Amino acid sequence: MAYDNRDRGALFKNDRKDGDKSPDYKGSLNFNGTECWLNAWIKTSKDGVKYMALSVKPKLDKPAKPERTYEQRRDDFHDDEIPF
Repeated sequence: MAYDNRDRGALFKNDRKDGDKSPDYKGSLNFNGTECWLNAWIKTSKDGVKYMALSVKPKLDKPAKPERTYEQRRDDFHDDEIPF
């Protein structure tokens, strides 16, 4: 029987933080069958209570490239390349 990973996830300490805005913990999550990235930051409330702020984003295969306009494609053509 295969392990069912649906609606489960895990966070790991981010040892490669490159600034204050980088998450303290990073991981992944399966939510309703959708694979997502999960990030967490350790915060302190005004009352001094520690909590975790979370961010969830779907994993995408590749970011979509914007469609090139007619003008952008036309600018790729140079008249000086015609041999006659």
